[in-house]
Amino acid sequence: MEIFQIIILSLIQGITEFLPISSSAHLILPHQVLGWSDQGLAFDVAVHFGSLLAVVTYFRKDVWSLICDGLGGFRSGQFSDDGRLAWLIVLATIPAGLVGLTFKGFIETHLRSSAVIATTTILFGALLWWADVRGTRREGLAQLTWKKALMIGAAQALALIPGTSRSGITMTAGLMLGMKREAAARFSFLMSIPVIALSALLLTLELLEAPAVDWSSILLGVVLSGISAYLCIHFFLQFISRIGMAPFAIYRFILGGALFLMIWMA
Repeated sequence: MEIFQIIILSLIQGITEFLPISSSAHLILPHQVLGWSDQGLAFDVAVHFGSLLAVVTYFRKDVWSLICDGLGGFRSGQFSDDGRLAWLIVLATIPAGLVGLTFKGFIETHLRSSAVIATTTILFGALLWWADVRGTRREGLAQLTWKKALMIGAAQALALIPGTSRSGITMTAGLMLGMKREAAARFSFLMSIPVIALSALLLTLELLEAPAVDWSSILLGVVLSGISAYLCIHFFLQFISRIGMAPFAIYRFILGGALFLMIWMA
């Protein structure tokens, strides 16, 4: 890819990975509007790794505490709040892992069309708005139970369908279960760490069988996606309690409508 394409796609991936607006819906636009070719496996690895570095760096203190308290509680049988949260994140990761391994081929073959992405962008945008309006928004992470964590994890598995948005569907599930906006967002971001790590690992294993890789483009993709994702997480958590989910839902309606318009005009 040209440098300009790398910059644009890296920023798109970094910004949309953690906002509830679907990264896959945005990455299809350059292809549809500008006729850009698919970015390729190596670039996918780069931007996933950049997003992973961003979320781990931003929550570095939390991640360290979750690991230490989670392992310590497992050995002693006495769990602190962070130790308990660590194992809830592990539990919530299982559904997406199982569905991903089982249906990865089917999803990539049958559910990556523009029509599917446009439909899920609008449908899950409406569900996000409804959950934000109807949710009680009373509970924090301390009130999260294993049943609710598993339900949010099951919702995360739906994000394997392009256009759904991993962060969007997990925040939607959290809000529907009575979580506060910031708590739902924070749990969604922490849940993303094992999922993105596993995804990056699988892509890397596939990449090892690929031909020569342009490492300068890889490095640029990692840096740009990582910086943009870090800033996105920071500002989203700063403002989400005040602005709510309505702006993101409306944006999804516009984006989905634009995709349907492009399909109709094609």
